[in-house]
Amino acid sequence: MALSLFSPPQSPRRILVRMPNWLGDLVMATPILTDLRHHWPEAKITALCQGALGTVIQEDPHLDDILPFKRPKSWLSRQNHADIVNPLRQGEYDLGVLLTNSFSSAWWFWRGHVQNRLGYATHWRNQLLNMPVSFPETRDTQHLVITYKMLLEPLGIPVSQTPPRLYVTTQEQQAARELLATHGIQSTDLIVGINPGAAYGSAKCWLPDRFKLLTQRLLERSDLKIVYFGDKGGAPLVEDICKGFPERVINLAGKTNLRQLIALIQACHLFLTNDSGPMHVASALGVPLIALFGSTSDVATSPYNGGKVIHKHVACSPCYRRECPIDFRCMKQIEVSEVYQEMQELLHKVGLSANKRTDNG
Repeated sequence: MALSLFSPPQSPRRILVRMPNWLGDLVMATPILTDLRHHWPEAKITALCQGALGTVIQEDPHLDDILPFKRPKSWLSRQNHADIVNPLRQGEYDLGVLLTNSFSSAWWFWRGHVQNRLGYATHWRNQLLNMPVSFPETRDTQHLVITYKMLLEPLGIPVSQTPPRLYVTTQEQQAARELLATHGIQSTDLIVGINPGAAYGSAKCWLPDRFKLLTQRLLERSDLKIVYFGDKGGAPLVEDICKGFPERVINLAGKTNLRQLIALIQACHLFLTNDSGPMHVASALGVPLIALFGSTSDVATSPYNGGKVIHKHVACSPCYRRECPIDFRCMKQIEVSEVYQEMQELLHKVGLSANKRTDNG
């Protein structure tokens, strides 16, 4: 790793962490907050987050503060940049950790007078970082969580075993149960959560008609309630999938905020999803899940805390495209019968665990 001659204070008082902009990436970056807190328990740690993403980690006990910002619409808008830079100057941060690789994020830290700026050396931003770090040679063959953790090594923080984790309050859990109850879901029901979309693009998504066929098969079990999730952009897709199904299929796409989404996913006994932000949410909450991969790499972004991954590894995958330019073979090779069988096996295990808890009182 290429390091400059600068080094951070041995015990920084105020640490600013620029968190990633995508939901899934932000969840995968949560171990950084834990590891910084364990290394410097007395420091004040602040997370800089775009938009509403800060609410995802608002209950994290390793954080002292969250600084939200709106991304400037253009570089020409000085006032928009001032809205970001001025709070950084006021915070008097003596260590800044950049988990984003953009030029703008390093520029904001430099303009905001963050004293020691640590980040990966990319996008012509080396002159803005006084602790630039070369990307690890193993970057393409390891999980993104590990790549995030390796950034802390120059601080004397070795790569840890800390997993991504999210925190939900008891009040949020109760509110989720009450919301589900309004849709006829009782405490004795097995809840299957399904997330058929992905914010990045359609190339990451299993075919809608297959989600529909799978739902039809799942409804043959009388003990299941199926809850569909999605953001506002994916609501029309979910509406089309759920059309014509009985009340045991609940459509919550576009009807929850991020904190409600997290609590509702935690209430699920099984979660089926494409490679997406909600996939990482479920993983960080320890919810049993099945993840469908196509255009992306399950090496880099698989559910870190475990889960069944179905990925056919066709010749053109991973391509990382937003839309498939050819025949979508990566997702078309994933059959409904295969996903259904995997879900049945997991539901059997979940049912046994639920029965065991009941028997033990």
